[in-house]
Amino acid sequence: MTTTNAYNRQPTKLDYASPTQFKFSIIKLPKVEYFCTAANIPGVTLGTSVFATPLKDVPMPGDKVDYDTLNISFLVDENLENYREIHGWITGLGFPKDYSQFRTLQSAGSDRYPTTTNETYSSEIGQVSKMAPDDGGLYSDATLFVLTSKNNSNVEIRFRDVYPISLSGLDYNQQATDVDYLTASVTFQYKIYEFANVGASATIETTS
Repeated sequence: MTTTNAYNRQPTKLDYASPTQFKFSIIKLPKVEYFCTAANIPGVTLGTSVFATPLKDVPMPGDKVDYDTLNISFLVDENLENYREIHGWITGLGFPKDYSQFRTLQSAGSDRYPTTTNETYSSEIGQVSKMAPDDGGLYSDATLFVLTSKNNSNVEIRFRDVYPISLSGLDYNQQATDVDYLTASVTFQYKIYEFANVGASATIETTS
């Protein structure tokens, strides 16, 4: 029989998490970061497999983890600079007009990723300067900082290889009775997110 000490199982923090105390940071979008008004910690789902038996099929833990999308909202500045940051990123990924749009986005990360250039292939026919294109400029890392009641960073949620998949429109209206400043929302996909202590190089692996 397993016994536990109830005293050792008491929580060490009794303060509740406040939905207003956070800070969102994304390397590739400094102007969006400044005006960010809402962000989320995405949900996570573990797939299920089934062990077949002659009686009831027995559910078993799966081996694939699915992450919900990262969603943020931000106030739009009057020059639309932060809106255009994301619009340009999506346009570069989708290059609806010309292939050069993708190459421009690709080379835009050369300041953060020195190996990233837009000279992926040699100009000579039949000669390839690199086996695969650099993709550092296509993605960005992001961090959601959870703040304490004194507005100090407490926990970091680190997102890896973030890229936008949708950006909301902007609705102008001359008949508005009050000034309701424009807000836009953007949805991101990413590789994975992890929890970490503030400033720590390693993430936290928590198990029960």
